Amino acid sequence: MEDSIRKLKELVDSSDNIVFFGGAGVSTESGIPDFRSVDGLYHQKYAYPPETILSHTFYMRRKAEFFDFYRAKMLAPDARPNAAHRKLAEWERSGKLKAVITQNIDGLHQKAGSREVLELHGSVLRNYCERCGQFYGVEAVASSTGVPKCNCGGDIKPDVVLYEEGLDEDVMARALHYIRQADMLIIGGTSLVVYPAAGLVRYYRGNKLVVINKGDVGASLDADLVINGPIGQVLSQV
Repeated sequence: MEDSIRKLKELVDSSDNIVFFGGAGVSTESGIPDFRSVDGLYHQKYAYPPETILSHTFYMRRKAEFFDFYRAKMLAPDARPNAAHRKLAEWERSGKLKAVITQNIDGLHQKAGSREVLELHGSVLRNYCERCGQFYGVEAVASSTGVPKCNCGGDIKPDVVLYEEGLDEDVMARALHYIRQADMLIIGGTSLVVYPAAGLVRYYRGNKLVVINKGDVGASLDADLVINGPIGQVLSQV
């Protein structure tokens, strides 16, 4: 591990256009469970599989049940940024890191101080009325019961991308631009099995591709450095 940390530090020191692409593993050290690990949501027992509950179809047909699950499992109001979030924000302030591209919806990168954060799957911190478009913070959902309602009577929907819904084309285009321009791409805390987001990393053209993850990475990447371990623990040593 010491040799890998040393190599990672050398790569970071020699780079000034770093892009970070992260997933659920970035937030597990903040106490937010991931989906696919042994203890993740996909291995817990519910009346319906999480993939079904978090789908557009289920949301439209059974909103009250959707929000029961959503409040219990998708909101983490007490979560705080960990060492990974803080290190990435530090690199951005120093001018080394240009963007964080995340599959997470928890807003912890922004809480740590990162400014250029591209949220591929949206954010639990943003919610909007399906009727009038008014935006609401997370409290509008967290403190409500049943289906949260707008003042106009419309339903409030989380601004997150559900299964069966498409990703925001503008966010995808910006992410693609950053990845293509990067001199170093760090992939952290993701198994790269959720598409189309995972396909973005294939547009990287540099020669400093780093993967930091607990467990295997789904895509067959020709990485220049692979570190198997918790990303917060790894980045705190750089």
